[in-house]
Amino acid sequence: MAAKSLDPPQRSDRLRTWLLLGPGLIYLLIFFALPLVVIVLYSFLTPGPRGNVEWVFTFNNYITLFTGDLYLSAYWRSIWSSLLTTFVCLLIGYPLALFIVRSPPRWRVVLLFLILIPFWTNFLVRTYAWMIILANNGLLNGLIQALGMPRQTLLNTEGATLVGLIYGELPFMILPLYAALDRFDFNLMEAAADLGANRWQAFLRVMLPQTMPGVVAGSVLVFIPTVGQFVVSDLLGGAKVDYLGNILQRLFQRSNPPNWPLGSAMAIVFMFVLTVAIIIYFRGTTEEDR
Repeated sequence: MAAKSLDPPQRSDRLRTWLLLGPGLIYLLIFFALPLVVIVLYSFLTPGPRGNVEWVFTFNNYITLFTGDLYLSAYWRSIWSSLLTTFVCLLIGYPLALFIVRSPPRWRVVLLFLILIPFWTNFLVRTYAWMIILANNGLLNGLIQALGMPRQTLLNTEGATLVGLIYGELPFMILPLYAALDRFDFNLMEAAADLGANRWQAFLRVMLPQTMPGVVAGSVLVFIPTVGQFVVSDLLGGAKVDYLGNILQRLFQRSNPPNWPLGSAMAIVFMFVLTVAIIIYFRGTTEEDR
């Protein structure tokens, strides 16, 4: 039996749907799909002697990534720093978000406003401000000397990098946690107390599971930008320790000659790591709807 042709109203609806989706699909095709195809293609090509790309297909770029100590250590260091930053942001952000939620309504707006104020300033400017604070003659060292202690080396260290990452990403942890805690029924904590649970048991068994979507969302929102960060490590860490973002920047811009195929392979592996994090994010956030 021949398939029935679409009625004019159905054809009109389908045409209207494609017209609405068309601009977005074209944008994704030009600015996402096409560059991704180019990066994947470049990752299997051979770097030339002068920074050019030779059209000789090879797996050497991926082999170099998984056998070279420099690249393996950069991956592990970036992932470890991102996990540590996420953990510290969670330790700071959860109590702070809980404090905001439990505050009187007229103070909530003020506190949230204070959390959002840093977004009004360029991230690079805020990082330079931390350089002034942590410098040898900076504000923090001035306070240390005023207390009678010797001057400390604070800038150009991994600790300074960690401080900059935590400061920059903390709001991305607080806001999802605030949204999750704002929907939490605190009467459940009183019910847990009536059943014999202390505050810590009630938190672990009642509040934390109920607010886990906010924890997962905030953790992923902190982890994803942190793992590829290179500005903070360059300015506050003095580029003394190689992170993933720093090596990517050098491979594409600063190397002499540049190595775009190896940088493309590194970007593909990096994108795979982020894809796993995004999958965790969506699974965590959909738990709330089940």
